[in-house]
Amino acid sequence: MANVSLDQLTKVYPNGFLAVDALSLDIDDGEFLVLVGPSGCGKSTALRMVAGLESISSGTLMIGGETVNDVQPKDRNIAMVFQNYALYPHLNVARNIGFPLSLAGLPKSEIDAKVAEAAQILELESLLGNKPAQLSGGQRQRVAMGRAIVRDPAVFLMDEPLSNLDAKLRVQMRAEIARLHRRLEATTLYVTHDQVEAMTMGDRVAVMKDGTLQQTDEPSTLYNSPDNLFVAGFIGAPAMNLRRARLDSDNGTWAVQLGQNRLPLTDGVLAARPALAGYDGAEIVVGIRPEAMEDASIPGTDAPRIVAEAELTEALGSDLLVHFHLDTSTVDTGDPAVIDDIDDTALMIARVDPRSSVRSGDRIELAVDTERLHFFDPETTLAIRS
Repeated sequence: MANVSLDQLTKVYPNGFLAVDALSLDIDDGEFLVLVGPSGCGKSTALRMVAGLESISSGTLMIGGETVNDVQPKDRNIAMVFQNYALYPHLNVARNIGFPLSLAGLPKSEIDAKVAEAAQILELESLLGNKPAQLSGGQRQRVAMGRAIVRDPAVFLMDEPLSNLDAKLRVQMRAEIARLHRRLEATTLYVTHDQVEAMTMGDRVAVMKDGTLQQTDEPSTLYNSPDNLFVAGFIGAPAMNLRRARLDSDNGTWAVQLGQNRLPLTDGVLAARPALAGYDGAEIVVGIRPEAMEDASIPGTDAPRIVAEAELTEALGSDLLVHFHLDTSTVDTGDPAVIDDIDDTALMIARVDPRSSVRSGDRIELAVDTERLHFFDPETTLAIRS
């Protein structure tokens, strides 16, 4: 295997469209890095530049310590798995898996050995004689991965490989790919628009927006310490509640004013984010994860509270989602540079204990864990920390 380095990688199309803007990433040998973002953010274009399927406008791409900007795709020692499987319908599973080896002119005995090994890894032994039409979507995707494995590449590239599968199969195949990565210890660049895939599969996750890299971190860091409003709103399901608020102090006691609700802040909150002191009396953006709120009637719940009316409840079994209105404005994270689009009707979401008896139309008191609040500058959209 090998490490991959993208240094200021840029793609500008002939019509002037900037698809990828100075993308810099280092993927360690054996690392599983996920590139995630909304449709059109440039993630697949970046992957295709690594594969050699898109030319590089500027910047440097290195694989295994060697610059490969002008190296042909077939000579980059990479293997790619596509979302549409790209299987040959007239060939059986064994011949589909072994096709790149046949193309390379390897002896039949060597091809058979490599195909058998890949089939064993992917649990496809009983299906080697089947045609693609006889396979399920998950089985077809495993065949596509087998075709990549037999090449023994330095780097695996996966472009939305699970997007054509139903929800249950996606969960199953996430586990399959994670298991495969642990076994092969393969350097992998994986592209998806699904932040759940990104968070559950990646050693690190790189978030893109409009061709630019927003943040690269371990999944837990992205979730707990988003660098800006876009990452905060994109990572997490349900999404983080982001609302305009005011921060003020009174005789050394700090609080956040959310509409008519006032949330006192502990000394620990200020100590962890000393830069907040510079926003005394100013408007800020407060982020509250749905799981940072709880029905205050649940035993053992003791935290500052906000009062609201539940407009909709969704019982998920393991928890209860409460949708409610708060008299404060949302912010627009669609463009991190502009957050002036105000929506006073948008609902907030709390993920509460399923023991809660709240129903649509009920008044509810929600206890807010202020230690888990997030704070952002409304002008720069950056997180307020130190």
